[in-house]
Amino acid sequence: MAASRYKDKDAGVVLSFNGQWVSWSHTAVAYLAFLSALIVGSALHYHKIVRNEWFGYPDEWFPSVSATIGDRYPERSIFMIFIAITSGPRFALVGLWYLLTAKPGRTLPKAIAISGLIRTLTCGGWTYITSTDDHDWHDILMISYIVFTIPWTTGCIALSPPNAKAIKYRKYLASAFFGTLVPLVYFFIQHKVHRVPGAYTIYAFFEWSLIILDIAFDAVTALDFDTFEVVVRDVKGASMGANQSSVPTAVLEKEKEKATAGVFSAGFRLDEALDIAADIYHGFVFWSILTSLGVVVWYFPLWHMGISGFEALIMTSVAPALLGIRSLRSLVLKNQRLTHLLSLAGLVAYLVEDPTRRLFVVGFGVAVSCLGWAATLSSDSVHPARLEMRVLAWVIGLLMSSVAKFAWYTNNPIWPIMHAANGGWNGTGLVLAVLAVLRFTRRAPLQGGNSSEAKSGSTLLSALGIGGLFFALHSLLSDTSTMILWVWDGYPIRGPVSNVHGWYTVAAMTAGVVAGISRPALVTTWTAYGVGCVGAALLTLYHHWLGYCGGLALAAYLTAIAIPLISSAAKKSPAVTFGLGFLIYNFMVLFHVWVVAYAFVPGGPLVRERTDWIMITMMLLIGAGLLDLISQQAKSARVQAAPRGATKTNHRKYHLGALAVLNVLFLCANVLRFPANDYKPYHAENRLITAGIWTIHFSLDNDMWSSEYRMRDLLKELEVDVVGLLESDLQHIIMGNRDTTQFLAEDLGMYVDYGPGPNKHTWGAALLSKFPILNSTHHLLPSPVGELAPAIHATLDVYGTLVDVFVFHSGQEEDPEDRRLQSEYMARLMGSSPRPSILLSYLVTTPLQGNYNTYVSATSGMHDVDETDDDRWCEYILFKGLRRTGYARVSRSTITDTELQVAKFVVPASEDDAASTWSAPKALRDRRVPEEEVPEGMRFPAMFRGEGVRGHRYHVFDEPRYYAF
Repeated sequence: MAASRYKDKDAGVVLSFNGQWVSWSHTAVAYLAFLSALIVGSALHYHKIVRNEWFGYPDEWFPSVSATIGDRYPERSIFMIFIAITSGPRFALVGLWYLLTAKPGRTLPKAIAISGLIRTLTCGGWTYITSTDDHDWHDILMISYIVFTIPWTTGCIALSPPNAKAIKYRKYLASAFFGTLVPLVYFFIQHKVHRVPGAYTIYAFFEWSLIILDIAFDAVTALDFDTFEVVVRDVKGASMGANQSSVPTAVLEKEKEKATAGVFSAGFRLDEALDIAADIYHGFVFWSILTSLGVVVWYFPLWHMGISGFEALIMTSVAPALLGIRSLRSLVLKNQRLTHLLSLAGLVAYLVEDPTRRLFVVGFGVAVSCLGWAATLSSDSVHPARLEMRVLAWVIGLLMSSVAKFAWYTNNPIWPIMHAANGGWNGTGLVLAVLAVLRFTRRAPLQGGNSSEAKSGSTLLSALGIGGLFFALHSLLSDTSTMILWVWDGYPIRGPVSNVHGWYTVAAMTAGVVAGISRPALVTTWTAYGVGCVGAALLTLYHHWLGYCGGLALAAYLTAIAIPLISSAAKKSPAVTFGLGFLIYNFMVLFHVWVVAYAFVPGGPLVRERTDWIMITMMLLIGAGLLDLISQQAKSARVQAAPRGATKTNHRKYHLGALAVLNVLFLCANVLRFPANDYKPYHAENRLITAGIWTIHFSLDNDMWSSEYRMRDLLKELEVDVVGLLESDLQHIIMGNRDTTQFLAEDLGMYVDYGPGPNKHTWGAALLSKFPILNSTHHLLPSPVGELAPAIHATLDVYGTLVDVFVFHSGQEEDPEDRRLQSEYMARLMGSSPRPSILLSYLVTTPLQGNYNTYVSATSGMHDVDETDDDRWCEYILFKGLRRTGYARVSRSTITDTELQVAKFVVPASEDDAASTWSAPKALRDRRVPEEEVPEGMRFPAMFRGEGVRGHRYHVFDEPRYYAF
């Protein structure tokens, strides 16, 4: 090896080869590990490693990385030998990079070195623990590797020595790496969800591209490590800041800042990062408390079946109006820490068992939270940087709330309807909230709202804008699945799916926040407003991807315009802008409820089913706020929403970093929630289908707790294959923008059809099925007077036989004409199907009387599951073309107000069997037999006999009924 060109007697020689050989050896051995496995695997097991869970050769003709390195001997062993050899140069590479970039007093090189070490360890994890060995740990380690690749990549660019060629290569390779993730995910979804032949092969090419790009990115260190003659000696002075490039250092520094979005440009300070984290978490707490109010209020009219009086508590959010009282305003401004601590009552409420008292505690929390935030924004309005920090905390806090709700299947883990028994993290959330408030309020309060700037513009227009903005953010963006369910229209899937494409909403919100702080002049224009209006129109009027793309445009616009609108409102009288603004927001919330609940509220029929009016009003209110902003801009040479002082601070890099972290956390949750496709019926050996109908009362139990876990347990223990859920549409402000079906479907391994979406003005009907849903259509039945009646008509593939399932919720008892028209509609719909069919329904009729004889008729061709059961009024199961074997009624415990009815059917195995089933006489169909004559696999679980378990037992008959046919 080359001798040292420097005769420094104080520097000891550790190794005598040039540092770039560490990079080259790492690159060569890493490529050799993957390439050798690919060559050997293709030569020995080609057809086996290209086969996946759906297709094989010739549909799939190129193997994925995981199939190549983890499934077969000897390629797996060859790969592991070379990847083990790679670990030595890999650890050396991370160490050399730290020595090259470490400077006295700098924290970033240490952080990047730690991320590089963790990344190396997780790489060993997912390569040695393959998906065949342990699928969960393989995925966890793989996700961790990708997560730590983000700081490693951006940090290497930010710390790159002044070498123009190395910086250029790193920028290109990093861009290509992260750009490849988009088509990679797309084709994986095409394969996993849509089962497209050949999609996995294309996915495999992108997967191998990631490997190539990832190794190539680290190979660029060879251009920097040639400054080392030995690992610990700098032979060219680059580690001391010497510039060996012909390109000026200042130019290169700008290139590095541009490549990393300026995140690392001003250094890193832990105390500043903690300030931003506390602000955002406190913003998350605000949204958590505000969005919980509707749910706990809704509990009372739900159980009273009408106006309860407790609805008045939604007005607690107008508390900022109290800031119009001078003495009270002074008191709040001087005691902001106490005010924000008191607002945490909204989190402590989960400790209150009694629903009424819990509601009042939440209402108090909402009032004080709105009051405290309005006072803080007004106080900080004289300091541009602090104001922008507060506004960003409020907006990014909403995004954090959406991320948390996605991770908890649309429930917020710190809501007062959550506790440990149903997945709540209330105690942890409360402790973090207290710490966040203490840090959020550690700076001395300012006295804002008195500048000449505060007097410019219209306070009324600003209040209108705040009201429309908060309603838009709450109703559409507080859950990532809301807009997706607006455009959902049944099977086959032709648009986005909540647990697959929810990140698109988060990405659009993120883009809006970035635009709001970086391009305020662009955001506060009528052109941008027009884009938002078009997006709102598309979301309201269209289904599938077109409607959702409109929703994404609207999401980006709302989070972008939120920053200048809130900033402008903070500079005016908070009593008006936020007090009146929240009052307008509340009227919009009522408007939002009345379009569905028109049968239960005064004046409801005037706004019946007018979601389009809501969207128009919402955009007009935001337009009023924009008009105020534009009028202010016309009077000033600078944009009000982006004061000069704000751009000179360093807080934005932390906010951008927080956005990146939240997006990564969402994607991690997305991977963990990705459909497992484990849809196995309970008793396939008997060709059995167990079907149920349950009115779940909006997933709130008798004690005001979210009831998904308890529902899951009962459905699993009863071995239900297909279930219709009624009163299941929770995607409204008053119901928390939730979706129970996501948790049930993913946990139970079932396909799900949400039914008519939240913009279809029904109380909801959903279908969960262990069997593939080949096609489904949604129906809104005739309802000239009362509430809209939803129905789902789905065709299932049940053991190779097509079976139609109808899920239906009829109108209320008070509207007999509606129910008559609906019975005729359903009879014709069921009669139109020549296939075996099941109706899972809520009919509001007496057995053998009235409309019952329309549902069970020659027109429909349907039979009652047990016409001797005369104790029914609401829930019914009807069928045709199937062999009924059992029927049971299971008590609800305290989950809801309605029992779970379940029936068992055998699907005909042949045409002759099917023909005999259709033509069987009534006496044979209705003959009952004792349980002993029924095969074991066709019986209902014995655990619900007698007293049952957890309050669930067989009731009415005190035991299941079994039938001979």
